[in-house]
Order: sequence, then structure tokens, then C-alpha cells
Amino acid sequence: FEAARKVGRELLVEIIAGKHGKLDDTTIPRALEELYALGIKPDWWKLEPQASAGAWAKIEQVIVKNDPWCRGVVLLGLEAPQDELVAAFAATANAPIVKGFAVGRTIFINAAEQWLAGKMSDDEAIADMASRFEQLTEAWLAARGRKAA
Repeated sequence: FEAARKVGRELLVEIIAGKHGKLDDTTIPRALEELYALGIKPDWWKLEPQASAGAWAKIEQVIVKNDPWCRGVVLLGLEAPQDELVAAFAATANAPIVKGFAVGRTIFINAAEQWLAGKMSDDEAIADMASRFEQLTEAWLAARGRKAA
């Protein structure tokens, strides 16, 4: 944390708790509180999808209370299928602290596997990834009541 500050860099901290058991509405807020208690105030949090809007409300409360200068949260994908991410986007619709998503494997894993196996050309891989990104972007904007340009 201090090293990032000393060199003028932003810090992103990723929390993946769901691989160690089921998440409830307080799991991530408690983890954030513990990190804030240690004096860690990242510019960005990268958090896994939450099951409910209530969980996001609790997360937002913790962040705003502990660090009003935090830039926000990006949603990570953990290689989730697109339909699960679309549902996760909907759960963030009323959470302004969630600013976007970083779901690389969901976008590229199929194309990478097919391309490496020689079953997909360069152009097909590019088209597949572009299509997935476009669909996710449209779902993200729709969850927020906006339309793509």
C-alpha cells in the first residue's frame, strides 16, 4: 500500500472469498472492514459478484464510511458464464460504487482454447472475443438503464 503511494501509483486490491465457501451479504463487507482497519485504502476494489443488491449496499456503506476517496469497485468474473455475469450486473444496478467489470477469461477463454487447438482462425477468434465483449457491454449498460452508443 505504502509503496504504491510513494511512487504515485493507484492500488487495486482483489478479494476472492467465494472459493472458500458460500458468500452471504456480510462476507465481503467484513473483509473490507478488516483491511480498512489495517490502514489499507486502495484506490480500487476488485470484487466477485454478490448474490444480492443488499450485499452491494453493505459493501458501498463500508467503502464510503472508510474511504470517501476510493474510486470504486470493478466486478471480476472468475471465468463465469455470460448469463451468470448478466445476472451479476443486474445485482449492481443500484450500487453506484460499482464502476465497471474486468472479466477477461469470460471474454477470451473459449476463443483461446479453440484457437490453440487449431479449431478457430485468427479472424474467428477476434470475432468471438469482440462479440462476447459487445454482449457484456450491452448487458452492463442495460442493467444501468443506458444504451450503447
